[in-house]
Amino acid sequence: EYAHLMNNAGAIMYNSMIAPITSFGIRGVLWYQGETNAGRAYQYRESFPLMINDWRRLWNDQLSFYFVQLSSFGRELNSNQGSSWAELREAQTMTLSLPKTGMAVTTDIGNPKDIHPTNKQDVGHRLAIHALKQDYGQNLVEDSPFYKKMKIEGNKVIISLNNVENGITIKNKYGYVQGFEIAGEDKVFRYAQATIVNKEIVLTGFGIDKPIAVRYNWSDATEEGQLFNADGYPLAPFRTDNWPGITVNNKFE
Repeated sequence: EYAHLMNNAGAIMYNSMIAPITSFGIRGVLWYQGETNAGRAYQYRESFPLMINDWRRLWNDQLSFYFVQLSSFGRELNSNQGSSWAELREAQTMTLSLPKTGMAVTTDIGNPKDIHPTNKQDVGHRLAIHALKQDYGQNLVEDSPFYKKMKIEGNKVIISLNNVENGITIKNKYGYVQGFEIAGEDKVFRYAQATIVNKEIVLTGFGIDKPIAVRYNWSDATEEGQLFNADGYPLAPFRTDNWPGITVNNKFE
């Protein structure tokens, strides 16, 4: 049952903490939030961009808005179980379609047992890089790799990424690629074998002759996937399908 508390009623936080400062000039916003919205992640696809646009309206300025993608927390899930945190991360990635935005991917520096991980230095650094490059004109590499496209060749899938011009590295103790899943026409995901070939990811799913979908780090906890570009930024979680997720019908009440 919904508990009507002091900080979760509509507009209370806005009226008390945002409205009083809208007369001040600001250069931009650094934003780290979303954990409480994970249960209704599909709604965040709309509510998060709406908030950004509304703040820009209030300040009458196209404010830069840089945000932190949810880190690793909770259970090691798979795509057949579904993950609300993965769906919230997806909603955050979609918000990059707004101008003057940037996202710090932090799936590598969280703590699955602590929703408030102690490593704030790297989080702040990754946010600052966006601001220093986009707002202050410094010549810096600012972004994580992101999913670009998928090509299917027989029982193999080749994944192309953005922002890997200088190469791809692995940072787990095994030295081989983890975190990928493949599904065939039955839409059942299986863990995939992955290799790096010419700055692309080549995937094979055991027992899947006709792969149709790939997911990476699709879990609340994201310790498995430890792929980075040569500049040290982690690959953002992604999926190539658009099948309905577990939060698709959940709304704020």
